[in-house]
Amino acid sequence: MDRFAEVEAFVRVAETESFSGAARRMGASKSAVSRLVSALESRLGARLLHRTTRALTLTEAGKGYLERARRILADIEEADQCVGELQAAPRGRLRVNAPMSFGFLHLAPAIPDFMALYPEVEIDLSMNDRFVDLIDEGFDVAVRIGALMSSSLIARKLAPVRRVVCASPAYLAARGTPQTPDALKSHDCLPNSNIALLHEWRFISPEGKPWPVEVKGRLSANNGDALRIAALKGLGLAFLPSFIVGADLQSGSLASVLEDYVPQDMTLNAVYPHARHLSPKVRAFVDFLARRFGPRPYWDLVE
Repeated sequence: MDRFAEVEAFVRVAETESFSGAARRMGASKSAVSRLVSALESRLGARLLHRTTRALTLTEAGKGYLERARRILADIEEADQCVGELQAAPRGRLRVNAPMSFGFLHLAPAIPDFMALYPEVEIDLSMNDRFVDLIDEGFDVAVRIGALMSSSLIARKLAPVRRVVCASPAYLAARGTPQTPDALKSHDCLPNSNIALLHEWRFISPEGKPWPVEVKGRLSANNGDALRIAALKGLGLAFLPSFIVGADLQSGSLASVLEDYVPQDMTLNAVYPHARHLSPKVRAFVDFLARRFGPRPYWDLVE
């Protein structure tokens, strides 16, 4: 006899507290349900139900078995749903959040290509540099840079994020090229005011030890694109991710310095609320971004 049918029959009887109610939920006859429960008890060698003319109640063994049986049924139902969703075409509205610079430079150009692949998906893209609570604000997925802060989110690495200290060739010709992080103390630097330690840039020594340096300059900004423009105009040295300045480094408009001292420990991640299975639209979007950006992002490739 079908062991799954036996378990389902027992759970439905326990939930409805009657064989008749279980039969209606299962679309079976009352006698068939009774036979399934009896077969289960016989196979287990234990009485699961107290049967009287007035009521059905669970035995101690039945109470313990019910908890586990419910989990088994839930897992099977979820497995069925997961397979069904895998076969379904991605569709519906997808709310996406991303930081300003990366969103404008790389995510916005990628989205039309994704939508061409999945014509039944609608995108609502929100770009900002503030912390966004995906669950409270109703986002399906976000692109984030750095460590995952909330245990309620799942992260998938999309690409490494390489950081560089860079300046225009004209600035370096006029002020000299710093050879160690401490040399930055005599240079004009362009701090990012979105970072908590505004005037501290963190490096590593050849021995792998932290090497923080206090920097100063006439201009700070809360946006990497603004700092890039300032560096291009010769106002000083900027500490930026290569996804902002990669094209400038390739063209020679900016030059990288102190490469051996910059820690490369950041990643670009897709994050989404924890769920026991992903919707097709979120899975398709995250897979698309992983193919598009990683593991060797195009903005770091030397032509």
